[in-house]
Amino acid sequence: MATNKPEILQKAEEWLTDIFDKDTRSEIKRLIDENPKELEESFYKNAEFGTGGMRGVMGVGTNRINKYTLGKNTQGLSNYLKESFPNKEIKVAIAYDCRNNSQELAKVVADVFSANDIKVFLFSELRPTPELSFAVKHLDCQCGIVLTASHNPPEYNGYKVYWEDGGQLVPPQDSGLIDVINNLDYSAIKFDANEDLIVKIDSEVDKAFAEASVENGSFDTPSSAREDLKIVFTSLHGTSITMVPEVLEKAGFTNVHIVEEQRKPNGNFPTVESPNPEEPEALKMALEIADKENADIVIGTDPDCDRLGVAVRDLNGNMILLNGNQTMLVMTWFLLEEWKNSNKLKGNEFVASTIVSTPMLKNLTEDYGVEYKEVLTGFKWIAKLIKDHPELDFIGGGEESFGYMVGDFVRDKDAVTATLLACEIAAEMKGEGNSFYQKLLELYTQYGLYKEELISLVKKGIEGEKEIKQMLIDLRENPWEEIDGEKVVLIEDYKSSVARNLLDRTESSIDIPKSNVLIYYTESGTKIAARPSGTEPKIKFYISVNTDLDSVENYEKEDQKLSEKIARIRKELQLG
Repeated sequence: MATNKPEILQKAEEWLTDIFDKDTRSEIKRLIDENPKELEESFYKNAEFGTGGMRGVMGVGTNRINKYTLGKNTQGLSNYLKESFPNKEIKVAIAYDCRNNSQELAKVVADVFSANDIKVFLFSELRPTPELSFAVKHLDCQCGIVLTASHNPPEYNGYKVYWEDGGQLVPPQDSGLIDVINNLDYSAIKFDANEDLIVKIDSEVDKAFAEASVENGSFDTPSSAREDLKIVFTSLHGTSITMVPEVLEKAGFTNVHIVEEQRKPNGNFPTVESPNPEEPEALKMALEIADKENADIVIGTDPDCDRLGVAVRDLNGNMILLNGNQTMLVMTWFLLEEWKNSNKLKGNEFVASTIVSTPMLKNLTEDYGVEYKEVLTGFKWIAKLIKDHPELDFIGGGEESFGYMVGDFVRDKDAVTATLLACEIAAEMKGEGNSFYQKLLELYTQYGLYKEELISLVKKGIEGEKEIKQMLIDLRENPWEEIDGEKVVLIEDYKSSVARNLLDRTESSIDIPKSNVLIYYTESGTKIAARPSGTEPKIKFYISVNTDLDSVENYEKEDQKLSEKIARIRKELQLG
């Protein structure tokens, strides 16, 4: 059985030349003969860079992660680096996570760089993604690469590119690099390594990163409070096991229970359906241990250790998983308090978050006289703010998808330092007779009770991609005029960079890079954002609703009303 699409066959047959290895050619032939649908999925486009670099299913073809697609990226990047840094010794750092084939693919990437006379610092074993960001600056590199697919399913892998500031690639470098890559033939890839240019790194960078994490993530919490805090930690088979336990111990947290069944790195993630700490099921084992040990806090990190899920005890003593917005609010409050109490707030500080995160963070930040900045989804944009505003001091920032960054020593979301910060807050609150959860509710009484929900609709493959595009076209051509009985008063279209005020019929420009995002606001402050995922076959809808909260005691009643409101919105808008 053969595909009836000649353009797919033509692209596939290019991979049957002797540029490609025998195993690749054999698999291409098998797909041509036996699986035309999979062949089409593998070749209908080139794998693309999204919000978190390039991610995709591993396999043969232009739309898959393999030695040739990553080799082509790396050859293009080598050429681009030489253009960008003429007459300079170019150095890159490379790290990889626990995923299947990550170590082998990292060596392919190192080989290509070295074949292009570029010096490579290659981590000898798997390491957290934030450590790679740190290493780029620590080793004075012009670029960094990490092989990871974050919390995607086991069949995925990916390729994230960092620039000399330690932040991910952003405009104009990203489009310039993509042009170079797209104009390359696979025959131009230099795979023959110069081993003399590949240097293995480990303990020296580990030590420096751990010390910087402790310096940035711990404060004046009494040592007795740290020792008294009972922590359950799980690495979910990922890279954080190489760093988080050590950092917690260095900071004085000695009462740490590690989920042993999930300690060993494993790209198949055998004990979980998904290694995503956003999902309560992923922390099931940790929560069971927490109840057995009467722990105060549970923390789980994703495979590359840039996101963290935090569970704490509620007012009834039950463990509850906080969402990313809630964790971010308490962390930011704590940092702002620390800066204020240390007389470090001079009027040139800022906090940053993303356009799909909770609006409550702005209320909190500005109450401290600190500037609040908002960017597109993805920590590369927060890192760019730090780079673009050297006159400002970055306090911290996060996004709803369970990521946080403390200070600017790392320029990406960092679950190592954020884990330490969460434990620091929990220890200090417990020592004062308060709690992490109680403080969250107190913040709701001060700044308004905000409740958010994310709806992700999975749309796989070619047809799914078309469906996602059409859904956003429909939202633009037939915009919602009313949501749950509230008039829509503002629509922000980040693709056209236009904000339309429906009350006075005026338009204003949006001073943020273009992106395929739509945000609706109602007269009562309900906010709904829609965007396609940059790393997964999904369209995402972010719902935010709010009300006043007069006391902590009334939280459950008011929270229930907001839950009912979100349920009505989902039903009305047919969002799953």
